[in-house]
Amino acid sequence: MAGDNLAHTDLVMRASLTGEPSGGVAGANKLWLPLWSGEVINAYDEYNIFENLVTTKSLTGGFSYEFPVTGTVALNPSWDAGEELIGGDSSSTTFKVNLDKRPMAAHFETDNVDLLVTQWDYRSELARQAGLTLANTRDKQIISALIAAGCVAPLVSDPRGIAVANMPVPKVVSTQTALGVGGAVSACTDTVGLEILQQIENYLVFMQEQNYPIQTVYCAVPPKVFQVIRAMGVPRANDKFANKPLFTAGDDYGGAGASISVGMNMLTDSLDYMGVKIIKTNHIPRTDLAVGQAKYNLTVATAGVDIFGIIFQPEAIAGLSLMGMKVDTVQDVRRNTQFTVASMLKGTGVIRPELCQLLVGTTSVAAGDTAAEINTRALLAASLGVASGFGAEYLVTA
Repeated sequence: MAGDNLAHTDLVMRASLTGEPSGGVAGANKLWLPLWSGEVINAYDEYNIFENLVTTKSLTGGFSYEFPVTGTVALNPSWDAGEELIGGDSSSTTFKVNLDKRPMAAHFETDNVDLLVTQWDYRSELARQAGLTLANTRDKQIISALIAAGCVAPLVSDPRGIAVANMPVPKVVSTQTALGVGGAVSACTDTVGLEILQQIENYLVFMQEQNYPIQTVYCAVPPKVFQVIRAMGVPRANDKFANKPLFTAGDDYGGAGASISVGMNMLTDSLDYMGVKIIKTNHIPRTDLAVGQAKYNLTVATAGVDIFGIIFQPEAIAGLSLMGMKVDTVQDVRRNTQFTVASMLKGTGVIRPELCQLLVGTTSVAAGDTAAEINTRALLAASLGVASGFGAEYLVTA
């Protein structure tokens, strides 16, 4: 039918300059920016894991967000006549979390933008890499903040009355040494897996004893540790066939996990244990970090600490985002190329460290350190460089 076909002048096509969108790029590449930017955003959302597991706020302007800290009411169990009540420490303050000073950016240069616009197979890989790179960087920043939350010192005069005794200390789940940083994690055994499950139970008990909320609880572990927990009870020797695996959907354990014939090989796979979701991540650091400004760059390798897992609730840390993702492109006539940048401005801060606990191994580099020495928040914070980064920010309230 005559009215069914549209001419190229009716659409915003590369050959039609008169139909150019407001603010668009004139010339043969004007479809490139809106097309590719949407694909990068989709890839970022697909690969990012931890941003949805913490308290996240999106800013439309400004550079900080304040989270309230409410004091406590007082109690007089026997109010005598003439006795004056002073009201307790019900004063309120706030934690201020700031955006990072500079954005993160994924960038590349191409010499044939026409091919990328018209061929999905070519541009999809660039979109995947850009989204994955930004997502991985953001996940590493959030994990760095979670590690910091597991060892920062409490506020000196916390209006909530939280002291160091009311905060979970890092728990040693493996005492293997002299294996190098990350060596003990790679050598994780069923014994260590059982110890991690025990510490999950202890975490839940501690939260109840301290009257802290228990809502959504996660335990993030490296893929090797996840696989050991997943296969726990699977026979490893001829004399062990009487074992009943915990996480192979058996009736003895309420159908936990999945059938042994099902591969749980994606980073998005998870297990559930006593209401805690065990998730896997390949971003728990084994080397000194370099993922943004100084506070994120924990000295894990220098300190020689093996991190087997992090138990946390979303309220432990806060993440900020300014206006989502920004994508820019420019045609360089001198180089005959198209340069494209996808950038994001984020921020991260510790707000409720009492809801976060680290599961660690005894130090591998300084093998003389004992479990008791590493089992303290202050010593671990000093070793990892937390005290001068996230720790210093947390101590400052508005």
